[in-house]
Amino acid sequence: MNPADDAWHMLAALAATDGSAAHPRVAALAAPAAARRDVADAVHAVCTIHGRYLFEDTALARDEATADWFARVTTAFTNERAYLAHLTAAVGPLPSTPGQAQADAAFASQRHAFDMLARSDRKGCALGAAVALVLDWEAIRTVLDAAAARFGVAVPPSELPDRTDLAAFVATVGDSPAIRRAIAFGAQQVFAQHRGLWSLLEARASARDHHG
Repeated sequence: MNPADDAWHMLAALAATDGSAAHPRVAALAAPAAARRDVADAVHAVCTIHGRYLFEDTALARDEATADWFARVTTAFTNERAYLAHLTAAVGPLPSTPGQAQADAAFASQRHAFDMLARSDRKGCALGAAVALVLDWEAIRTVLDAAAARFGVAVPPSELPDRTDLAAFVATVGDSPAIRRAIAFGAQQVFAQHRGLWSLLEARASARDHHG
């Protein structure tokens, strides 16, 4: 196996163990028995974090080797954000939850973290973050699509690159140990932010349950 292939397998392994799919809150929110207010809270949270243009000033858009791929992903995420906005309107207002100010601060911190990853000058960091976001969106989509089914919203097909496309892309850019380390770092940070998001949503659901 060549080193570039190793980079992809590392990312896929990280997604499986450290990404959203591994967090129990994802499966709980996607289940038919999930409380509607918990589902609505999750949709609002994802919209707060990702319902805006994320990589507006990134090296990916300026690098000849990644610009075409980045443009494709940008278009696909434009469609995902439109879906997310429609879904957020359909689930209704944000459910009343104790500690909202602290949650708002946490969401702002997460948005800042994603911005820093996207604009990192470390070659490969923004790339790892972008690939990780696409990978982790598979799990995030399970929550969004389950919410869509609950609230009567049509589920559009995703136009994001699939895993075969991602593997081929990473193989063309992960051509040095330094870049592969930066890719891994960017990916790890995205997965950590998403784990934090699901844990926060879990805590917010518990606070609502205890508050009545």
